[in-house]
Amino acid sequence: MIIGICGNIGAGKSTLIEILKKEKDYTPVYEIVEENPYLSDFYSNMRKWAFHSQLFFLIKRFDFLKRVKEDEGITLEDRTIEEDVEIFARNLYEMGYISPRDWETYTSLFKTFSDHLPQPRGFVYLKASLSTLSRHVQRRGRSFENGISKEYLSRLNDLYERWTKTLNAPLLEINCDEYDFVEFPSDRQRVVKMVEQFVEKTLG
Repeated sequence: MIIGICGNIGAGKSTLIEILKKEKDYTPVYEIVEENPYLSDFYSNMRKWAFHSQLFFLIKRFDFLKRVKEDEGITLEDRTIEEDVEIFARNLYEMGYISPRDWETYTSLFKTFSDHLPQPRGFVYLKASLSTLSRHVQRRGRSFENGISKEYLSRLNDLYERWTKTLNAPLLEINCDEYDFVEFPSDRQRVVKMVEQFVEKTLG
């Protein structure tokens, strides 16, 4: 069973997955951020490299999903293919950084393959304010993320709010302004328990 761990840049997805791997022995699948050969170029020139960067993420996500065996325990996916399309690529399209022609190609590719791929049985959404996201981004120190603007993060947050209201699968929302599972062990244990109970309920 796949559980999607969702959230904006800096929300804490990879960190939470690492914690859950140690605490609950769930199988992690991390987002391949550093492997994207377009990413540093994208952050310096979004208009030129947006389509290339999003296409790379989409292909890698397809590659992962086609190999998932849903009957082999709990798999935690660090950002879902749905987020790639409905949050990140859509934002770039709405900002004019992906042309209508490229957007049609991108979404056609997604629709062609998505019906044949396993879907998350549930979603854990790490919701965070701009100040929390900015603090987390600075804390992890990825140089190519230094230029991310608050306006860009705000647009992504707005799209997350729209997208999560459309989901037809169980959703657990965790307020990362309230729970800091990196700095505080008590918060970490509360969040682990919340996710554990959510997974058990989703499994039915």
